[in-house]
Amino acid sequence: MAAASRIFVSHLSGTAVFDPNGDQVGRVRDLVAMLRVGRRPPRLLGLVVELSTRRRIFLPMTRVTGIESGQVITTGVLNVRRFEQRPTERLVLGELLDRRVTLVETGEEVTVLDISVQQLPARRDWEIDRVFVRKGKGGALRRKGETLTVEWSAVTGFSLEEHGQGAESLLASFEQLRPADLANVLHHFSPKRRAEVAAALDDDRLADVLEELPEDDQIEILGKLKEERAADVLEAMDPDDAADLLAELPEDDQERLLGLMEPADAADMRRLMQYEESTAGGMMTTEPIVLQPDATVADALARVRQQDLSPALAAQVYVCRPPDQTPTGKYLGLVHFQRLLRDPPFTLVGTVIDQDLQSLRPDTPLPAVTSFFATYDMVAAPVVDESGSLLGAVTVDDVLDHLLPDDWRETEFHLAGEVNPGGE
Repeated sequence: MAAASRIFVSHLSGTAVFDPNGDQVGRVRDLVAMLRVGRRPPRLLGLVVELSTRRRIFLPMTRVTGIESGQVITTGVLNVRRFEQRPTERLVLGELLDRRVTLVETGEEVTVLDISVQQLPARRDWEIDRVFVRKGKGGALRRKGETLTVEWSAVTGFSLEEHGQGAESLLASFEQLRPADLANVLHHFSPKRRAEVAAALDDDRLADVLEELPEDDQIEILGKLKEERAADVLEAMDPDDAADLLAELPEDDQERLLGLMEPADAADMRRLMQYEESTAGGMMTTEPIVLQPDATVADALARVRQQDLSPALAAQVYVCRPPDQTPTGKYLGLVHFQRLLRDPPFTLVGTVIDQDLQSLRPDTPLPAVTSFFATYDMVAAPVVDESGSLLGAVTVDDVLDHLLPDDWRETEFHLAGEVNPGGE
């Protein structure tokens, strides 16, 4: 992402937001951050963008590709549902500026004039890192007093208290947990507490956690969300997991949720729900990396680097004639990640594809899929229909999900020979 090393939020207020084609979609009206326990810098979740219709929507930082020259560039994918602030979220301009806080070193009260945000090195995450403050008493007419910029940890008066059992504090303490570990924690909560934490999670985080929960917990949590938000969370899930969850709901609920989704996402869900669960079609994701034959190795590596991809999906790219969205035009073959590392960046992927590896048909049953993975040492495999179009890809984690017992997510995970920290 092309971004300045540090950006003060006052400079972002009113900044125009553009899609990749250069068309303006709105203006920045605020920034959304999540406070953390203690003095850890808050994580910047996204921007509140006001559209030309005056509607205010939430734009996740993962959808921001550039902040430069007084403008914000997005991926072009916007959820236009109205922004609703969640319990763990703070509006940076609306709630953190003009606030009275205390300098840790001297105990002196100061007024917050501005706050800077910074993207973490080699990551897509953003944090609030520094605070611009004025010494002296507060007040709207107060304009004198020494000003200085300090680290976030040098002031107190923002962060969550270390104690307290509200969902806000609880969620902050779980922030570093992997989705599978947080899912295990939620599974053992009471239904009331589980619903409180789920309501406070952002859509992407909740989607990741839902994918790791037992089916009964998934249905329970989804049923307690507002329908529009439930549709958003389903869209954020991997398509195969979302389709499996939808298939467990009553038909009327399925149709209502599908009707609230973006048409392309709903079409993917309907297509996946047509297949038997324990077949290649029922297990596949509809979002593998697809490139046209005239794409270069450099293009392929750029796609593989995307942080949101699972390691299995990033292991190879699939080469197809246009269109390159599933279901694609004619499937030509795949290129393994290791091959991409060996060839020059300007090499066309169409010249290095593996055409010898067979593909799976959507009705291929689970035992045959398992044998395919074991025989060819694969972590992902293409699913192609009778006309030769790529429908999606099955990944090894989806195969394992169907091989393990139904209750495997409810079993504690322990490594063989594990010892406690004391070595006993």
